[in-house]
Amino acid sequence: MKPILSLLTLLLAGVAGAGARTITGTILADNDSTAIVGAVCHLKSIHTATVTDPDGHFAISTSTTHPDTLAITATGCSPLDIIIPAGSRNISLGSLYLPDAVALRDITVTGQSMIDSRGRTIVYPAASDVKASSTTISLFQKLPLAGLDANPINRTISVDQGSPMILIDGVPASMDQVNALAPGDIERIEYSRITPARYADRGTTGLIAITLRHRSDGGQFYGWARSAVNTAFVDANIRASYHQGPSQFSVSYSPSWRNYQKAYDFTYRSYIGDDFRVDLRETDRNPFNYFSNPLRFKYVFSPSLKTLFSATFNASIDSNSRRYIGSTSDSQLGDYEYFTRAKGNAFIPSLDLFFRHDFNDRNSLEAQVVGTLSSDDYRRTNDYTIPGGDYTMDVNTRRRSLISEISYIHTFSERTSLSAGYQNTVSHSRNTYLTTDYEPILTENNNYLYARLGQQVGKVHISASTGLKMFWIKNDLNRRHFIRNLSSIQGSWNIGHGWNFAAAFQYSPGIPSLSALTDYPQQTTPYLISNGNPDLKVAEYFIYQAMPSFQYKKFQTSLLLSYYTTNNAFIDDVSYLGDRLFLSRSVNASSDRRFDGSLYLKISGLAGFGASLNVMFRHYACAGDGWRHHLNSLSGSLYLWWNRGPFTVSYWRKLPGKYLNGQYVGKDENGDALAFEYTPDKHWTLGVNWMYMFDTKGTRYPSWNLSSVSPATTDRYIKNNANMVVFTLSYTADFGSIFRTARRNLNNSDNGSSLLKL
Repeated sequence: MKPILSLLTLLLAGVAGAGARTITGTILADNDSTAIVGAVCHLKSIHTATVTDPDGHFAISTSTTHPDTLAITATGCSPLDIIIPAGSRNISLGSLYLPDAVALRDITVTGQSMIDSRGRTIVYPAASDVKASSTTISLFQKLPLAGLDANPINRTISVDQGSPMILIDGVPASMDQVNALAPGDIERIEYSRITPARYADRGTTGLIAITLRHRSDGGQFYGWARSAVNTAFVDANIRASYHQGPSQFSVSYSPSWRNYQKAYDFTYRSYIGDDFRVDLRETDRNPFNYFSNPLRFKYVFSPSLKTLFSATFNASIDSNSRRYIGSTSDSQLGDYEYFTRAKGNAFIPSLDLFFRHDFNDRNSLEAQVVGTLSSDDYRRTNDYTIPGGDYTMDVNTRRRSLISEISYIHTFSERTSLSAGYQNTVSHSRNTYLTTDYEPILTENNNYLYARLGQQVGKVHISASTGLKMFWIKNDLNRRHFIRNLSSIQGSWNIGHGWNFAAAFQYSPGIPSLSALTDYPQQTTPYLISNGNPDLKVAEYFIYQAMPSFQYKKFQTSLLLSYYTTNNAFIDDVSYLGDRLFLSRSVNASSDRRFDGSLYLKISGLAGFGASLNVMFRHYACAGDGWRHHLNSLSGSLYLWWNRGPFTVSYWRKLPGKYLNGQYVGKDENGDALAFEYTPDKHWTLGVNWMYMFDTKGTRYPSWNLSSVSPATTDRYIKNNANMVVFTLSYTADFGSIFRTARRNLNNSDNGSSLLKL
């Protein structure tokens, strides 16, 4: 039998041998990692097929360079579909695991496939995980991606506790856009703990690239909403799209509303000068509310596979209000009451125009222009029941910006690729301070030129990049020019037998913002004046990382070791001015270092049960003018889930740790959630969540200031979240199918601000 299968493999491979590229891989059984002989592998578009040899290997050639789907089937196993991107390069898919087929209510559950390729981890979510997930966040919680944490309460994703660069079909996207996706829309996810060169100027940590399923003409609707029964807590996502011929239309809306009345602060604070000291005990209730309304309209026109044009209109309408109602026991002035009110209303419309053209399989050009107009009216008033106790900040902000970018990608061969690009941001801001008629004009011109070279050497992939950042800013009183380099190098070694090792080095500058540099002092309390610092130096960040990982059947584990050192780190500082007044502003630390060790463990696919654990240890060391602090911190997260038929039960808990920033010590937000979900059919999912279980204080934010000038201890908590019960509802409907493209890579947006809000 084996010689016959080998001969059949050679014959089928020979028929397709005249193709432009070859796709190879190894098919193994998920339950014991043995080779599957005779598995049929075929490309759907042209029906080119082959079968695996006695070692489970296959090789299939094709003359087409268009995107395709490789379908893999074997008797007694669940089928597996692999998306093959456009291009003429050969592709190695590595080891692919087929599980035994399990029928659940006429649905065949397929196994998850994970591939390490070119320094990234590529995951094809298992159908069982998709079935057990009503939202994209709950799906990400089940993926074997070390360093990634998905928070189901805040609906956020972090990589190594930082905000990642997120792409959807190659387009940089926000969390609102991620949350607007239905889990079944996701075909695959590419993941890296290292930010690519073209996004190195954005201050992100890691990369998450989501590729959506490719479909034909038609439309889709996805709606999701949740609300608490015991507090004012509402979130929703609505997304509708339709494709016809070369055109695609889509609209999305993601409102979020909070109205919390039981938020409290208890603070013990002192201000200590050479000839003066005051001790304060502050007790206050600080209710707040906000209502955000991001709305997006998008049109995509693709007359051919080589050309694409898109136009996107974004409009964000946001409002927020905060109050601080409390009393102070003051060792100098006695006891008094205070009332602070801060309100803001912002309207930010933007228009995004994008164009891409593929000259051939090896050369592509992208260009983009984004124009933004923003207005922000901000009011803050502090009233104290003491003489001279009124401190007001009323300001109107108007900002205009234009972002342009062009990018070129060239592929020399299957092993070598080069990309380069140029980004430019120009902005003009006017802040009108209504109480003084001061009206500064602030401008910025940010230029970023980058290049990246990727090279495959055997089982090792090496990527090196460099960039030049040229930043000019000025306001009424000062002008600053910055010219800095951004560089990184990373390597990934696919050792084999489930082992992989990666290492990376990154260097990047941290340039102070316009608001941090603006010299405009404002008194906010009887003792404190806040101001920017025009003398801030550029911070320099150096990062060294090593990442071994191992996967065996349904078990994955990885270890991340990182060392961070920063020159001229930005920290908050309070100094004594004299005459019973103190100055709060940002300064540069003389030394700032951090060591991280992170262990990740995951097991899944055990009769519908899965579990993941992420544990992190951090050591901080920071020093400044006359002070030095150290801190050790242990943190992590735990996620458990079980799915049976239409029912899913899950539990998530965050294990918060402390962090050190200069002389400020804070503790991460706590959280846990027990969730029950019921999916009666392919359209509806109903759920109930119990959040902050048995926690009478709800969300807690304890903090400590170690400064010898302004020591403080604060206990802040939001009691509205305590034992919160939240109901969720989602609905998905397909009208035919929709077409999506993964051929766009540029999508900048302006989120800068020239205003220091106190």
